[in-house]
Amino acid sequence: MTQDLGIAGRLAKSFLNSKLTPLFIAASLAIGIFAIAIIPREEEPQIIVPMLDITTSMPGASPAEVEERVTLPIENLVHQISGVEYVYSTSSPGQSLVIVRFLVGTPQEDALVKVYSKLYANVDRMPPGVSQPIIKARSIDDVPILAMTLWGAHYNGYQLRAIADEMQHNIAQVSDVSQTAIIGGLPRTMRVVLSTAKLSAYGLSPMVIVGHLQAANASVQAGQFSENNREVRVDVGNIFARREDLEAVIVGVVRGRPVYLRDVADKIVDGAADPSDYVVYGTATANHEGARQYPAVTITVAKRKGTNATDISNAVLKRVHEMQGVTIPSDVTVTTTRNYGETAKDKSDELLEHLLLATLSVTLLVALFLGWRESGVVLLAIPVTLALTMSVFYFLGYTINRVTLFALIFSIGILVDDAIVVVENMVRHFRLPENHGRPMSEIAVEAVAEVGNPTILATFAVIAAVLPMAFVRGLMGPYMRPIPVGASAAMLFSLLVAFVVSPWAALRLVGRHLQGAKVLEPETENWRTRLYRRIMTPLIQSSRNRTLFFIAVFVLLLISVALVPLGLVRVKLLPFDNKSELQVIINMPDGTPLEQTARVTQALGEELARQPDVLNYQTYTGTSGPYNFNGLVRHYYLRRQPNQADIQVNLLPASQRKEQSHAIAKRLRPLLDAVGNAYGARIQVSEVPPGPPVIQTLVAEVYGPNLAGQTQVAQQIKSIFQHTPGVVDTDWYVEDPEPRLVMHVDDVKAAEHGIAVSDVTHALALALSGTEVGLIHDPISREPVPAIVELDRADRSSEQGLENIRLPGSDGSMVSLRELVTVEHETIEPSIYHKNLRRVVYVTGDVAGAEESPVYAILKMNKKLDRLILPSGYVLARYNASMPESTDHYSMKWDGEWHITIEVFRDMGIAFAAVLVLIYVLVVGWFRSFLVPLIIMAPIPLTLIGILPAHALLGAFFTATSMIGFIAGGRHHRAQLDHPRRLHRASYPRGNAVSGSGDRCWCHALPSHAVDCGSRCRRRKRDS
Repeated sequence: MTQDLGIAGRLAKSFLNSKLTPLFIAASLAIGIFAIAIIPREEEPQIIVPMLDITTSMPGASPAEVEERVTLPIENLVHQISGVEYVYSTSSPGQSLVIVRFLVGTPQEDALVKVYSKLYANVDRMPPGVSQPIIKARSIDDVPILAMTLWGAHYNGYQLRAIADEMQHNIAQVSDVSQTAIIGGLPRTMRVVLSTAKLSAYGLSPMVIVGHLQAANASVQAGQFSENNREVRVDVGNIFARREDLEAVIVGVVRGRPVYLRDVADKIVDGAADPSDYVVYGTATANHEGARQYPAVTITVAKRKGTNATDISNAVLKRVHEMQGVTIPSDVTVTTTRNYGETAKDKSDELLEHLLLATLSVTLLVALFLGWRESGVVLLAIPVTLALTMSVFYFLGYTINRVTLFALIFSIGILVDDAIVVVENMVRHFRLPENHGRPMSEIAVEAVAEVGNPTILATFAVIAAVLPMAFVRGLMGPYMRPIPVGASAAMLFSLLVAFVVSPWAALRLVGRHLQGAKVLEPETENWRTRLYRRIMTPLIQSSRNRTLFFIAVFVLLLISVALVPLGLVRVKLLPFDNKSELQVIINMPDGTPLEQTARVTQALGEELARQPDVLNYQTYTGTSGPYNFNGLVRHYYLRRQPNQADIQVNLLPASQRKEQSHAIAKRLRPLLDAVGNAYGARIQVSEVPPGPPVIQTLVAEVYGPNLAGQTQVAQQIKSIFQHTPGVVDTDWYVEDPEPRLVMHVDDVKAAEHGIAVSDVTHALALALSGTEVGLIHDPISREPVPAIVELDRADRSSEQGLENIRLPGSDGSMVSLRELVTVEHETIEPSIYHKNLRRVVYVTGDVAGAEESPVYAILKMNKKLDRLILPSGYVLARYNASMPESTDHYSMKWDGEWHITIEVFRDMGIAFAAVLVLIYVLVVGWFRSFLVPLIIMAPIPLTLIGILPAHALLGAFFTATSMIGFIAGGRHHRAQLDHPRRLHRASYPRGNAVSGSGDRCWCHALPSHAVDCGSRCRRRKRDS
């Protein structure tokens, strides 16, 4: 052979008859199997985005004072830290919460050290009366992977809590379990309920009782002494271990006789604490148990970073199974209400099934058009390539999650190309008459060398197309990055396998079979070549035909692009996912008591129980349920107010229901709204987003010079939200008016009676919240058992009851609070919110209806916002991708999913522009021509002629994943140009060289059909 073999030919020649080739195949498959077995499986990708909650208290301060004295200084300090992307804050009465979010990829330990160092180096800047900041780091590893709900027909929350305590102790011992938590139930307490009448009779005050109890529950190690050559330790004091120990405490002396606690206490209860939340497990009509509700307790389990969620959840469930009938009574049911380990395993198993279906379908397609021996070569190349790609994921530290699964599925569509091109060309060369009698090895090397260069060019062009996606910023970055990494690795390994494994296998499966044949098929034009020539010849020979053809293509392109503004193709960030869980967020008016919130939650649960797709549900009133990544970003774990609740809804498995979860959420929303409206509740149906979570799908951030004006503008924007079709779940971050009593102590009167102001404040705090006087020392109790002193509920449930509280004066007389305080009726000041040091008012909403994308809802609302009337004649400036530079005038920024959509499509557009430059430079270097690359790149935008009408016909959104396919498309026309150039160099006329390339067109069309065949198998499986 005299021709230059190139890289492809030299590789094929080296491994064609090498003993290392089968070893390479076996080693690749072994590494892939090992990687699949050992790579951790989890639901969410390992997104490193540290979020730190900084909580500081300033008792008695108003939100405005907290904002000025506490929040702003902390915000200014943390905003100076490098790597901080957003600083959110909430200034509430007496409380400050600052949330610091770092850039994606910042190590959490570095973020913690920076924040701690910054705050504690400037702790002297905090005013007196402000507590030390409490800093808590939050990350995706805090999201529970497993939730188990305990319930039973004959058990209450107190009994279930005791069982859950023992379970939690055992579960925490399982390897790689990070955090466990118990939600709901009533913990054990020792409650001393005082009677104001008895206290008055003995001339005692509540604070005197507290002082005596605290003094009586004290024990210390006094020291030790030596006696009889031994050290003896001396402990002195008393501790509370039983209820009788408290009853016997002397709290005073009246007329020379001791007064015991049992004499002044209305009762001393060793049992359940007063309920501060309610957790209920509900069954649905779809369940064989029928629709019922039971008191419940939920245990959540989180895992350590980088560990296998499937293994941990299985180990925990095994441990729980072992406890049933021993620690867990036989009539207590433990229902697994979340198992991300199982869903992660199901998805990875589904991926393997998709890979198998795609491989078999592609193999069958090749067998139909090339022959069963040729299909065997492809059947060998696919698993080898996938195995090597999986090994790359393992060595790079990726886990198997819903993002890396998409990357692998995306890779399926491109890894078969090279093998098919090489095998088809080898078969063609084996059948050429001029190759009859020549050594098959020599023919094989020539065939590989012929298509090697264009195949390498096409491969690196696709890699250049997908690699820029690795530079997408923000939360979407970790969702996109596995795609270019996986696709690039798959392409490189596909190229390697095509030049090493495919020639080796084709020579043995196809070459030897043809070598044994007596007569080879003559190389004649087949029907594909004749059809291609018939189409191309008129275009080549007639300038008029070429002009009409170009005009037709241009018109088709315009029509295709016009489908987007016409609304026939809708744009969205990511397509909806089909999950088996939903969350219903309930917000009652501020000031609503816990019991009323529980009533509306129960009514909503009863409505859910009637739905055929609901398997079960759990209601969490006054506390937050097990949060997911979406809830982590939205800080749902802070929802612990009496007017707040949420419902975790578990749907039937996807295989047992006809509708997808998004369609179910749309159907449930008006039903739940009708129930919530009857109670004055605001309902939000929260779905698990397919991509990065945001505060809400639609978020309008209102900035301005003063809070009152911002609130007025936000109220008008909220009204626009409510009256825009397709916008649902409208809410805003402005609290409802909530009454409060302000009791001012008269210093003069208090001093006349010898009563300090602190005595009054402590007495009222004890009356309303109770005062802990120590622990009950019970060694068998898993949870601490506090001893709490409180007043009877009747004495602390009204203004009159509080005023009747009596304190002893210096002269021994009992003085009621009515004589010492004046009462004012006011409302609680609303919280003040900041974002990046700017005061902001949030208006939120979601989209549901004919147009499911926030793009179209925002376009509708922008028209109404243009007509908005603002205070003092201001014009409302609107921002999309950036925040306003100044708050001197009223302005609004669209955030939520819209902000991420802009970021993603902006970065993807920049990536696409970079792709065009990279491909142009690459092709110029290959063909040594400035014109040929333009010819090759011209068809790239023409792929929209197929992409956009297909989206319109299928009713699919044009999403970021569609953009990925658009960028990565157009692979084969780069390689298709090489064959007519080769013929032209061999003295073929230019027209004949082009029209005679029909068989090569088929060579590149077959992989495209193979990709389509594999993707259809995946789509059918997914839709089912």
